[in-house]
Amino acid sequence: MYKPINLLIVDDEEAIRKVFEKVAAEEGWSYLTAESGTEAIDMFNKHSIEAAVVDVMLPGYSGMQILEYVKNNKMMTEIIIITGVGTVETAVSAIKLGAYDYFTKPFDDINKVSNVVAKAIEHCRTTQKLRKLERIESDEIAYEGIIGRSRKMQEIFELIENVAPTNATTLILGESGTGKELVARAVHKRSRRADKPFVVINCSAMPETLLESELFGHRKGSFTGAIQDKRGLFAEADGGTIFLDEIGEIPPSIQVKLLRVLQEGEVRMVGDTTAKHVDVRIVAATNRELAKLVSEGKFREDLFYRLNVIAINLPPLRDRAEDVPLLVCHFLKKYSEKVKKEVMSCSPEVITALQGYKWVGNIRELENVIERAVVLASGTNLQARDLPPRILGESFYLVSSVIEPDLAQYNYQEAKERAFTAFNRSYLTGLMRQVGGNISVAAEKAGMDRSNFKKILKRCSIEVDNYRKKD
Repeated sequence: MYKPINLLIVDDEEAIRKVFEKVAAEEGWSYLTAESGTEAIDMFNKHSIEAAVVDVMLPGYSGMQILEYVKNNKMMTEIIIITGVGTVETAVSAIKLGAYDYFTKPFDDINKVSNVVAKAIEHCRTTQKLRKLERIESDEIAYEGIIGRSRKMQEIFELIENVAPTNATTLILGESGTGKELVARAVHKRSRRADKPFVVINCSAMPETLLESELFGHRKGSFTGAIQDKRGLFAEADGGTIFLDEIGEIPPSIQVKLLRVLQEGEVRMVGDTTAKHVDVRIVAATNRELAKLVSEGKFREDLFYRLNVIAINLPPLRDRAEDVPLLVCHFLKKYSEKVKKEVMSCSPEVITALQGYKWVGNIRELENVIERAVVLASGTNLQARDLPPRILGESFYLVSSVIEPDLAQYNYQEAKERAFTAFNRSYLTGLMRQVGGNISVAAEKAGMDRSNFKKILKRCSIEVDNYRKKD
């Protein structure tokens, strides 16, 4: 496979070409140059090019015609338009046609231009990676339903492969939302017990008396409401695996009985005088620090060591950001099918934003964000504006890129800032009109918390009372 060209420089002025040639050499980019639009088109057809700086006024095809050609032929090259006569109208036209950015000559700061080119190259690479991922089925990138290609996840998969064939008690540690149950299921599926039951119980979801009965079973008449014998989950899991989720939440009395199961392989039903042998592999999980609970006297030390024979530590999502694109593509397919919408791809800006976010809720939070975005998306390609404000920052949210003609009196940067303010206000006023001035409803529709939404309303000088229905 041919290695792509990093940069194509298209300008009929030799001095401008030399400037970009010097930048490319300093950055270590491979590059080609063209003096005319016709020559540039020929190069696009012969080479894979990641980014191009293209002058507007060229012999043969113009810069705008080159931009249209690249976009119409679905090339992934990012085009940066440059011109000696800068107008807002030209900038708007270029951006609307899909240009990555726009600069006027002479350049005030070549380092700024160089940084934009570098980002355009990276943007192109991200787009290419995304398109490849979108063509891959989830089963091809998943290990027993667990999605990840990062080094940390490959180490987890290798550990599962080594642990699963044994009967060793396994403790899965990790923050909430990291996929501990998926790992537990993978351990079971890769074990010799795979054709036997896999029983799950959340130890924090029920009171002590009910938890004891659920785990170990009870005899008829052993307590009020026990109208018949009941097999416990350990008995149900005989021959297979039991997954004890949130093991750090079990009360001391249950800890004692669980320890006996681990030591002797025996369970005693509530109200029974004899114990019965069970052949069960125990896999436990917690998002709490069991060692700290032991030091505080809240968790039995002997039980901790019995559970902690093999520990699998799951990394938080923020520590494996390279897996975010895989997860996004997986969830896009999942929720597009669920809500019956064709949102099967996303823009590189979406990935950049999601990879930069600190996922407190980990994969579960990411899944919720993608589900919400798919529901709100208006097209087939997920855009950054479809993400909630907490991901992008309040100032980004749903600002239109359309620029009013009267902004032409300003330079490009001033025009962008004014357009940003105008359309931020336009969105908010339209939303408040739609909900009759109800701030709580408007904040919910915008996907923002109420206090931050009020701050934006105040910053945009929007009087809520003007939108409330009068009696």
